[in-house]
Amino acid sequence: MSWTREQRNVTIAAYLGWTLDAFDFFLMVFILKDIAAEFNTGIPEVAFAITLTLAMRPVGALIFGRLADKFGRRPTLMINIACYSLLELLSGFSPNLATLIVLRALFGIAMGGEWGVGSALTMETVPTKSRGFVSGLLQAGYPSGYLLASIVFGVLYQYIGWRGMFFVGVVPALLVLYVRSNVPESPAWVAMEKKPRPSLLATLKRNWVLSIYAIILMTAFNFFSHGTQDLYPTFLREQHHFDPHTVSLITITLNIGAIVGGLLFGSISEKIGRRRAICIAALIALPVLPLWAFSTTSVMLAIGAFLMQISVQGAWGVIPVHLNEISPDEIRATFPGLVYQLGNLLASVNATLQASFAVANNNNYALAMAVVAGTVAVVIAVLILFSRERRGIDMTQSAEQIVATTR
Repeated sequence: MSWTREQRNVTIAAYLGWTLDAFDFFLMVFILKDIAAEFNTGIPEVAFAITLTLAMRPVGALIFGRLADKFGRRPTLMINIACYSLLELLSGFSPNLATLIVLRALFGIAMGGEWGVGSALTMETVPTKSRGFVSGLLQAGYPSGYLLASIVFGVLYQYIGWRGMFFVGVVPALLVLYVRSNVPESPAWVAMEKKPRPSLLATLKRNWVLSIYAIILMTAFNFFSHGTQDLYPTFLREQHHFDPHTVSLITITLNIGAIVGGLLFGSISEKIGRRRAICIAALIALPVLPLWAFSTTSVMLAIGAFLMQISVQGAWGVIPVHLNEISPDEIRATFPGLVYQLGNLLASVNATLQASFAVANNNNYALAMAVVAGTVAVVIAVLILFSRERRGIDMTQSAEQIVATTR
C-alpha cells in the first residue's frame, strides 16, 4: 500500500518523539551510581527519582491528551517535546538530590504526554493495513532511545560526566522544528473538530469496564518493561562489576533485540491478531529467564538480554495500535496515554523495590529482576486474552459516526 509524504512525515515525527523522550529518560539509569556518590547517598534513594518520573506520567498523559483532543495533535506534540527537552537540560544543573528529584518529577509530566499524543496522531493518519508495522516501529522508539542513551554513555560519559549526560538531552528540542514544518494534523481529529462531544468523565463512565481492564493490563506491561530494563545497567555494574564500556555494549545489544521484537510482533499482529501476538511474545520470556538473569559471562548475559527484550518489546510493539483501536473515538489522544501512564503509576515502585530487595540480599539484582519478569510474563499472557480485538477499524469513519450521533 502506497503512503503519502504526509503519512511518512507523521510516522517519522512520532517515532523520533518517543525515541528522544525515552533517550532523555534512560540517560539517568546509567548514572544512578555517580549521582549517589556526588550527593553522598545510596542508589535506592536516587532510584526514587525514577519512581517519581514514572508516577507523574499519568498527569502528563491527562494534561497533554486533553490539549490534543481539544486543540489538535500537532501543536500539542510540539509543546510537549519542548517541555521534556528543557527539563532534561535543567536536571544537569541540580545542586542537590532534592532539586534533581523535583525536576525529574516535572520531566515525568512532560514524558507522560508524548506517547498518547504521538500514537493517536499516527494511528489516525497511516493506512489501516500498515498499523501493525507502524505500531511496532513506534514502540521500537522506546528501546531506540535506550540504545542512543547506551551509546552516549559508552562514548561520552568519561568526558562529560553525569551532568553532561543531561546536557546532551536538550537535543530533542530540534524535533519541534521538523514537526512544525512537515507534519499535518490528524484527519480523524479534523473530522471531529468544533463538533460537540461527550466529556472525558462521561466517556470514561460509559466505558468504565474497558478503562479498568486497560489500566490493569498496562500495569502488568509496565512492570514487564521497567522490571527488565531500568536496573539492568546497575545490575551489570554492581553485581558483575563490569566497566562502563562493557555495560554499554550489553545494553546496546539488548536494545537491538527490543527493536527487532517490536517490529516483528507488530507486523505479525496484522496477520494473527493483536491478542495472539501479545500472548506469544510475553511467553517467550519464560524459557529465556535463566540465561538473562543468571548467566556469569558478559557474552551470555548479552545473548540473554537480547532474547528477553525480543519478548518484552515484542509484546509492547502491539500496544500502540491495540490501545488506539479499542479506545473510545472521542478521547483517543487521552485514553491510550492515560491508561498506559496510570499503569506506569502503579508500576512506578518497581525500581525502588528491586533496588531495595537487591541491597537487602547481598546486591542480588538478578533474583529481584527474575521474580518480576517471570511473574508478569504469565500475567500478561492471561490478561490479554480477555481484551477486545478491533484490528483494522477505520478511525476516521468511526470518528465521523460519533459526530453524527451527538448532533
